[in-house]
Amino acid sequence: MIAGLPLAAYLRPKKLEEVVGQTHILRSDSWLVQAIKNDRVSSLVFWGPPGSGKTTLAFLIAKETKADFVELSATESGVKDLKQIVEKARSGKRLGVKTILFIDEIHRWNKSQQDALLPQVENGTIILIGATTENPSFALNGALLSRLKVVLLEALSEDDLSLIIKRAAKVLQVKIKVEAVRLAARLANGDARRAIGLIEEAASWQKIIDASLIKDIVNKPNLLYDKSGEEHYNLISALHKSMRGNNPDASLYYLARMLEAGEDPVYIARRLVRFASEDIGLANNSAAMLTEAVFAACKNIGMPECGVHLAHAVVYLAKSPKSIAVYAAFNEAMAEVRNSGNLPVPLHLRNAPTKLMKDLGYGKNYKYTPLEDDSNQEYLPAALKGRKFFKP
Repeated sequence: MIAGLPLAAYLRPKKLEEVVGQTHILRSDSWLVQAIKNDRVSSLVFWGPPGSGKTTLAFLIAKETKADFVELSATESGVKDLKQIVEKARSGKRLGVKTILFIDEIHRWNKSQQDALLPQVENGTIILIGATTENPSFALNGALLSRLKVVLLEALSEDDLSLIIKRAAKVLQVKIKVEAVRLAARLANGDARRAIGLIEEAASWQKIIDASLIKDIVNKPNLLYDKSGEEHYNLISALHKSMRGNNPDASLYYLARMLEAGEDPVYIARRLVRFASEDIGLANNSAAMLTEAVFAACKNIGMPECGVHLAHAVVYLAKSPKSIAVYAAFNEAMAEVRNSGNLPVPLHLRNAPTKLMKDLGYGKNYKYTPLEDDSNQEYLPAALKGRKFFKP
């Protein structure tokens, strides 16, 4: 605590010029800075990883535009709290005072709670600033999202975090060695709060912070990972594309990232089974058999033993020849079915278990391939005669 405040709160920038990082949205000529200067900030949502400055920017926008700043946590509030804020905001609006409502973790509000914001945003009673670590396209309902501008925040760079770490050390009146600054910045993984917390903890142990102390506090890097969040999908996408690109090294790296962060090995194995048919297909049928075996191993023995089975599979898949002919043909066939609907099956291909069906022509003139020449026999519905889906 510094001056009665947590260190992270004490170090929070007091004006836009003091903000570290996010230069892509905080350039002097950026739309956001111009909107703040001209007092024309509309409702928006900050989307970015933890510790990237979402709360800080919301607070500074309110300060710069002389608006009342009201903060809610989506995990601890609901529509009842919103109604109270709206009543005060209406009174303020009559006096010419704007209200900025900042909702942290807005993705945690359900649809009905998010819907309650709509009329207040539309009529200007409040300026809504939401903060989320989740993709707004999935985390927010469409009606609310259409009324917000999405502002993407990036994880802070190691240079940005190094600057913040040095500031923290100065406030705490401790010395920190260069290698400790670099290590702490790397381990913070783009999160300013994590970096500050690490230095605050180190300062409570000794007045000269070196790399060995940082290592003692953090046994291993905290990996940026949320099994239900965007980074989960980023990593599995990177693994898939690395295998598709015939790169076993990158494939192993992304596999290791996921496993070290605690990903379910069965989930990864299931995606490998899919990859074997989607991207390798007929070019190497053994890929499907190997991935099925690895899937079984992951289910039966689990981690850490099954890690090497997954590594075996991703290297094999990365180095295997590729063919998407079956995958493309299947997608084309599915598109045709959705477009043309239930086209009638040719009569000669229909099953005829009863006399009535035989009398109606079911199965008539069907050529039994093992014994007859079926080269002129049609198999597709008449409307699709000659259509080719599979292109080897």
